[in-house]
Amino acid sequence: MSLTTLTDKVVVITGAGSGIGRALATRAARGGALLALSDWNAEGLAETVRLAEQAGATKVRHDVVDVSDRAAVQDWAAGVVEEFGRVNLVVNNAGVTLTGDFTDLTYEDLDWILGVNFHGVVHGSKEFLPHLIASGDGALVNISSLFGLVSVPGQSAYNATKYAVRGLTEALREEMLVAGHPVTVTCVHPGGIRTGISRNGRKAAGLDGASIDDLFDKKLAKMTPDRAAEIILDGALAGKARVLVGLDAHLIHHFAKLAGSRYQDVVARVTSRMPLR
Repeated sequence: MSLTTLTDKVVVITGAGSGIGRALATRAARGGALLALSDWNAEGLAETVRLAEQAGATKVRHDVVDVSDRAAVQDWAAGVVEEFGRVNLVVNNAGVTLTGDFTDLTYEDLDWILGVNFHGVVHGSKEFLPHLIASGDGALVNISSLFGLVSVPGQSAYNATKYAVRGLTEALREEMLVAGHPVTVTCVHPGGIRTGISRNGRKAAGLDGASIDDLFDKKLAKMTPDRAAEIILDGALAGKARVLVGLDAHLIHHFAKLAGSRYQDVVARVTSRMPLR
């Protein structure tokens, strides 16, 4: 049995304090879901709760959680299950960016992005998956990126985490199929979405952060978070293995497939002309 509706279903969302996470929460609320939301930012999370309740949510649990902290996620998951008694849909959405050439990145920054982007997904998947199986109609959704399908210079650490999310998620889907568990697993690859992920991310020393953020906001981020959330939830309810979000994600993914490894040469030439320093 697969998840086909959000009505009266318990939906867990990480990184719900802004961007795609907030849009997922409000859309799920309009769909009749019961919500369990988390974010590291208490103020942003509180605003999402307000918007979700305004959208019609009848029950919203919200917790300030650092998804890179395994013990914190374990405690949160236990509390969610104790309060709701079940979990039907989990969206591991929390994510951050780290921009800069690999040689310029610090180990501290590398540990930070690995902790949030990859270990956060590992923690959320590990803690909630048994409850998704027990629900009888579970769905696990992990947010990768277009950069989990193609690589670009200046995003080596982000690429690494998003490729890792993709590999983990696709293997989990296969394991659920082999075991015959009633859980669909979806890997999501958004392109440029109008969120604050670039502005809130970290940049290597010496980079012009304002120019990077301006490029993302004005040139690359084309789709609204609400439209992205609609595509993601539709894909989850359809049980899709992979969901590409945005025309840019579709075009670049298909170009890379056609070009093979030579796409890297094209990307290098194009990005070398971008005034990011």
